[in-house]
Amino acid sequence: MNKIAVIPGDGIGVEVTREAVNVLELLNKKFLLDLQLVQFDYGAEKYLKTGISMPKEQLEDFRHNYAAIFLGALGDARVPDMAHARDILFGMRFGLDQYVNLRPVKLFDERLCPLKGKTANDVDFVVFRENTEGLYVGTGGFFKKGTADEVAIQESVNTYKGVERIIRHAFEYAKARGLTKVTMSDKSNALRFEGDLWQRVFRQLGEEFPDIEKEHWYIDALAMQMIKRPEQFQVIVTNNMFGDIITDIGAQLQGGLGMAASGNINPNGVCMFEPVHGSAPKYAGKNVANPFGAILTAGLMLEHLGFQKQAQLIETAVRKAVKENKTTRDIGGTLGTAEAGSAVCEFLETLWSD
Repeated sequence: MNKIAVIPGDGIGVEVTREAVNVLELLNKKFLLDLQLVQFDYGAEKYLKTGISMPKEQLEDFRHNYAAIFLGALGDARVPDMAHARDILFGMRFGLDQYVNLRPVKLFDERLCPLKGKTANDVDFVVFRENTEGLYVGTGGFFKKGTADEVAIQESVNTYKGVERIIRHAFEYAKARGLTKVTMSDKSNALRFEGDLWQRVFRQLGEEFPDIEKEHWYIDALAMQMIKRPEQFQVIVTNNMFGDIITDIGAQLQGGLGMAASGNINPNGVCMFEPVHGSAPKYAGKNVANPFGAILTAGLMLEHLGFQKQAQLIETAVRKAVKENKTTRDIGGTLGTAEAGSAVCEFLETLWSD
């Protein structure tokens, strides 16, 4: 049995997760995938009532008893420092050593792309973001806080192990899929020490993959090239902060955050899948959020679990919904969240009856 932990979270996370779960349940029934979806109410409501984001023992439960975790979105203005979101999201990423952040960037229809003249063939690449190191480890502190002489220090932590395994994962992903180029991005002309480590590891590992072209861009130049000529990229690998930034650029190229899926991967452990967008509290309960990112994330999860056929069906159904404008308003349609989710389910049923 494939036991899946489902955490809808906050805001629109609850609504888009509901649609993703509907898709999973439909495929589960049709193809007997033996999925067991278990709901957890971790989010702002529970945190405000109990003061607990997620019990420590829950992480071990996920580690040992679940095939994957599906997370909607976290964030609520009633928790101004977002402590619960940080505890849950970073708790799982770091605690379960999900060192690969996988962000596919795939355009389904050229009218969704803000770039003139770019087609689906031009926007089709994947970004691998290192997920457990860099500036996000929280190393640093304050000196003379609250005074005119205040100093805030935030340190970027990069280990050989951490850099080696994310770059290797990018090369192995490319090789397994017959791709021919891997692009590494850093800021080694300014961030000398971490850049030196990333450069050396990239060169060393590149020798193990002689058939794959190795390319390097400074991160500012890479961001520019993503806008200028996205078709040149196949696989991009970079550090935690830079990956966080450029994947939002990538999401916009494919139609906005509502179309973007992601996975937090531990190749040897339990993985967590989440749509890229946030909880967007001002839109919560209004039936306007785009569920396609969450549904595509469900597809990523199925692919990871070995259900490639069903994952492809999800992508095809979403593509059909986009082509026929059965979408929410953010990408040009007139449907609500629930109606757009239902449209995907209807296209799925059409696909397997053809």
